[in-house]
Amino acid sequence: MSAPWVNTTEFSINPFSDSIPSFLSSEIRSSEDIFTLNFTADDGFIVYINGQEAGRYLMPTGDVNYNTLASTYANGNPDNGTLSLPISLFKRGANTIAVEVHNNSVSSSDIYFDAALIHKSFTSADANYVCETEEFIMPNSGDLELIACYEKLSEEELAKKEGELNERVTQIMMSIPNIIDDSVPIGKDDSENVEVQRYGEPVVPDFEVPYHTDIMALFDGIDKEAAGRVAGEGFYYLMGDIARLHSAVTAYARDFMIDKGFTYCIPPFMIRSNVVSGVMSFEEMDAMMYKIEGEDLYLIGTSEHTMIGRFIDQTLDGAKLPLTLTSYSPCFRKEKGSHGIEERGIYRVHQFEKQEMIVICKPEDHMEWYNKMWQYSVELFRSLEIPVRQLECCSGDLADLKVKSCDIEAWSPRQQKYFEVCSCSTLGDAQARRLNIKYKDEETGKTQLAYTLNNTVVAPPRMLIAFLENHLQADGSVYIPEVLRPYMGGIDKIVKK
Repeated sequence: MSAPWVNTTEFSINPFSDSIPSFLSSEIRSSEDIFTLNFTADDGFIVYINGQEAGRYLMPTGDVNYNTLASTYANGNPDNGTLSLPISLFKRGANTIAVEVHNNSVSSSDIYFDAALIHKSFTSADANYVCETEEFIMPNSGDLELIACYEKLSEEELAKKEGELNERVTQIMMSIPNIIDDSVPIGKDDSENVEVQRYGEPVVPDFEVPYHTDIMALFDGIDKEAAGRVAGEGFYYLMGDIARLHSAVTAYARDFMIDKGFTYCIPPFMIRSNVVSGVMSFEEMDAMMYKIEGEDLYLIGTSEHTMIGRFIDQTLDGAKLPLTLTSYSPCFRKEKGSHGIEERGIYRVHQFEKQEMIVICKPEDHMEWYNKMWQYSVELFRSLEIPVRQLECCSGDLADLKVKSCDIEAWSPRQQKYFEVCSCSTLGDAQARRLNIKYKDEETGKTQLAYTLNNTVVAPPRMLIAFLENHLQADGSVYIPEVLRPYMGGIDKIVKK
């Protein structure tokens, strides 16, 4: 759109043209250190350089120097004039200059910019500058015209500049949150998450349920004190039957997912920074990830990161989608933020193990898989005779990349409330876009971004907390559900030493 006060035909001159229009001066004013605007105007105008006022044309005729500003605008018939400004004011970085001109009113005026003089002022034996213009209408503040002059670069310099700009664009893109699904409830934080359904009847026993580490201590199954001496807070030793129970739960979860048709994987436990930034937001990275000093490597916070990263810069065969994967890994987290480390217990720690489920699919299939995945979590916990509920995460509780998410929470007889044990999410194409994960549609032949989903299968120690509290007996033993007994050597309970 052309501003009403700009004569675009006369304004849009070629700075490399040998033919300079007659209404423009062909002389550079005073010296190479002065930049000259030649114009006609009936209202005057203001020139801004990088947001700072650099000069005004205020009088009907004559020159107005940057250091000599009058206090009133001129009115009356159009007159010729010149505004002179030091060239140093126009430089933005090493290779760029910019001029912003604000008209004093929206009435008709002609302001002619001598683009040829701009070119001459910024031409040297080894550097060429190209001048371009952009026009804007600024409501309630008059009109704005921008002249940007930039240096013509060599192929090597252009490639470097292109890389810098691409990196900047990527940084901006990664700071933009995903678009949430229409079904996500609106809320400010996790206090406004919505309970959807309960599975299994919560039980409150007629005896006192001890704190979970106290239950473990009954079986000589935990040593936090020694772990504190070795590694500090947020670590623990598991021993004996409690350690065996930990392994049994993860092995059962592995086989449970294999039986659902998922492929079992053991991934790398470290990933490079480009994968980290591809699977999570900067805020999540800062709060979670441990950096390996002197190397471009991070310890994984969940195997989701390394499993999704496996497909970076890959174009998948659409006929082979969805990819359904389940992976085991240790997980390492700083747990920086409002929650922090739980000093007494093992609910929130720096190191733990987890069985994860991952799906990479076509866009049209992601909600179907989202519903399957959280239902798998419910089915697994109910097979272990642990009551759970599904909690729909509200908008304020969604991480930046998530489209939709829900938590599966287990019943705590001791606290007589539910607590999170699984988190199921669809991230749409957010991770795929960052990591360049695409697929080629087998029918149309078109290439497009894949969708990614993830969910916890089990994550001891939280699973252990739910397991021990729900299966503790009055005599101090812990009941072992039938499905877990093959992984516990056939025993049906753990007894105190």
